[in-house]
Amino acid sequence: MAPRKRLHIVTGKGGTGKTTVAASLAMALAREGRHILLCEVEGRQGIAQLFDVPPLPYEERTVAVSPDGGQVYALAIDAEAALLEYLAMFYRLGRAGKALDRFGVIDFATTIAPGVRDVLLTGKVYEAVRRRRNDGEFVYDAVVVDAPPTGRIARFLNVNSEVAGLAKVGPIRKQADSIMTLLRSKRTAVHLVTVLEEMPVQETLDGIGELREAELPVGRVIANRVRRSPLTAAARERLGDVEPAAVAKVLASEGLPDDDSTSAALLAEGVAEAKRQHLQDEQRGILAGIDQRVHELPLITDVVDLAAVYDFAGLLRRQWNA
Repeated sequence: MAPRKRLHIVTGKGGTGKTTVAASLAMALAREGRHILLCEVEGRQGIAQLFDVPPLPYEERTVAVSPDGGQVYALAIDAEAALLEYLAMFYRLGRAGKALDRFGVIDFATTIAPGVRDVLLTGKVYEAVRRRRNDGEFVYDAVVVDAPPTGRIARFLNVNSEVAGLAKVGPIRKQADSIMTLLRSKRTAVHLVTVLEEMPVQETLDGIGELREAELPVGRVIANRVRRSPLTAAARERLGDVEPAAVAKVLASEGLPDDDSTSAALLAEGVAEAKRQHLQDEQRGILAGIDQRVHELPLITDVVDLAAVYDFAGLLRRQWNA
């Protein structure tokens, strides 16, 4: 799985496992010695929790190593810290910038002007994507961003419109223009995470529409937490015709409790499972109708940990290249 894209942005409705998918994608890309940066921008420290490391500071840290030597670095991007860095780099306001921070000016600026905040967050991502070593090679082979939810992803990424009323000229506007050039380029892909349920799938479709309207490049759709049924499609179809007495007969033949309550409860669970699978199949069919590749990751009933991230990375890598 070669990182053909330089920037992978992962979004999704809250509760769909967006952070897990972003981390798994970073691990999938970190192959054969490649270096991948995994960023978060919402201040939740979800990456630190997932990789079981201390809360991430505003600096890049190694959080995982792939079996063949690739590395995943992580960074929690903070808007206030990014603004201090911006002032130091472009205006040489090192101590003066810190003085502004002490007086609360930076927090005030990013609060009253949320568009500026998004420029700072995406600006740090932009810097990481373009950063080069002394030999001219990129520091990171790719950058993966655990981005805001689908409901506000287009606004978060469309930094030009967010700063239009704040800065028509000057360095902030120039920065926004440069960021948009990257975000709208073929080097970027915005991936959407969903689960096979009606509301998340509809939000995914709406998100795709908003991204396309903003001329932002839509990547893959990842259906997460897909339930794998123990029942075949044929068995699910026949469940409606099965009587509790028939279930009891099968249980008795296997030496299992065959009382009426056990038979009825088992049959009811089978019917419920068939309904769940039918609903999944409906939403899968809706996603199949969009002009984007769709991948699936299974439901994990245990705690999602680093081992699960490695497993998901392998699944994504095989599906991505198929």
